[in-house]
Amino acid sequence: MQFPGTLALQGVGMDIYEGEVIGLVGENGAGKSTLLKIILGVQRPTGGTMRIRGEPYAPQAPREANERGVGMVFQEQSLVTNLTVGQNIFFGEEKRFSKGFLIQYSRMYREAQKILDAIGLKNVPPEKRVSDLDFATRQMVEIAKVLRGVSGHQDKKCLILLDEPTSVLNAEEIETLFSEVERLKKEGHSIIFVSHRLDEVIRISDRVYVFRNGEQVGMLRQGEINEDVLYEKMVGHISSGEYYKENRQKKAGERVIFEVKDLGLFGCFKGVSFQLHENEVLGICGVIGSGKEELCDTIAGIEAATSGEMYLNGRPIRPSAPCSAVSAGIVCIPQERNEEGILGSLGIYENITVSNLKKVSSHGLVSKKKQVEKSRRWIEDLRIKCPSCFVDINSLSGGNAQKVVFARALHSEAQVLLLNHPTRGVDVGAKEDIYELIRDAVDQGMGVIVLGDTLDECIGLSSRIIVLKDGLAVKEFPCDVGEKPSQVEIVKYMM
Repeated sequence: MQFPGTLALQGVGMDIYEGEVIGLVGENGAGKSTLLKIILGVQRPTGGTMRIRGEPYAPQAPREANERGVGMVFQEQSLVTNLTVGQNIFFGEEKRFSKGFLIQYSRMYREAQKILDAIGLKNVPPEKRVSDLDFATRQMVEIAKVLRGVSGHQDKKCLILLDEPTSVLNAEEIETLFSEVERLKKEGHSIIFVSHRLDEVIRISDRVYVFRNGEQVGMLRQGEINEDVLYEKMVGHISSGEYYKENRQKKAGERVIFEVKDLGLFGCFKGVSFQLHENEVLGICGVIGSGKEELCDTIAGIEAATSGEMYLNGRPIRPSAPCSAVSAGIVCIPQERNEEGILGSLGIYENITVSNLKKVSSHGLVSKKKQVEKSRRWIEDLRIKCPSCFVDINSLSGGNAQKVVFARALHSEAQVLLLNHPTRGVDVGAKEDIYELIRDAVDQGMGVIVLGDTLDECIGLSSRIIVLKDGLAVKEFPCDVGEKPSQVEIVKYMM
């Protein structure tokens, strides 16, 4: 499979048997998602053949793949957010519930409720609009939609493609998903499971294929698989042991860059106070519902605080929107990159420079020449893999798109870098690059606030950790190199 300037896949060959889970791992840009899209008929290969149940298989569109028993849960969700849950589950099959010229939605919703109940979504009303659901619940609805499609093929075994299905799910939802995968496997259906969380891949897969730079570089069977072996095959070298770049962790400076006093958001958190020093990484930990996400949104200007104060360099600020937070000197890298972090219709050079146009302007006009010059420097410095700075950011892999978001944040010259799950949906190799970027930002004197994608990540990156529980800051841990708290110590205060 070849794109302009990029060979996305080359010489891939795999066999998938009934009733087995195939794990697919590799760095961003290795070709995993491209392979799944080819299997589904979203993209067409430029070479090679496929067969399903011994017969030639070359779908021209997803509907044709669905008719052959192939369904996919996309990493970038495919739900129509202004429709209801039930309408999404039966999208394109409204005739099943039609009487004359009218759709009997009560019957549709009864059928949808059975599907939701089967995967543990009993509390999600099928008549509820998708836009009113949180991202994790939407992901579970997406999975329900695909599993419903599978249920229509009881006469033959199906192939289900799961592309990063757990990236926004909590532990309980992941267990529900894995239970569904085991049930489908026992029924003889096959699953291709893509995840950057290697422990999940090892746990659920019968065999794992490893991709690197568009090529298949290895296949391991259950019993042969461990994280060190997968890591080495994915990135081409053994993990250095300094995964979070702790050797570069600086001691926090004396100067206070940012301070919050008794900050609160009604119904979410209250009375939160802390100081952020230059050269410091402050981690915020807590379970879902602890208030940590809302605290991040309040600092970023997405939500307006209902009590308390914020100070930047001793000057009171009250950002009313993300743009005013950026103007004040606080820039946020949001957790939902595709929805909140990138401008998908614009090129890489525009995405990098958009938050600090003064730096690329002449006489009040934005200079494209300066935009291109600055973006090319960032592309080189951050090792962003792309054909040129002019291509749409949507054409990049997840890890490279995240690096573009980091480039924009660093280009903004803000003093506070707010990282909300900065490595979500990013592969192991790209994560290491991002950890280097975080250390680079600290070296430049920035203060960093991080909500880690995992507790281990938060501990590894942070100089200090604050634990939130039920909207209150309940504990603070120092995180000096060589004296970092264990996960057990922190979890004790989170739960």
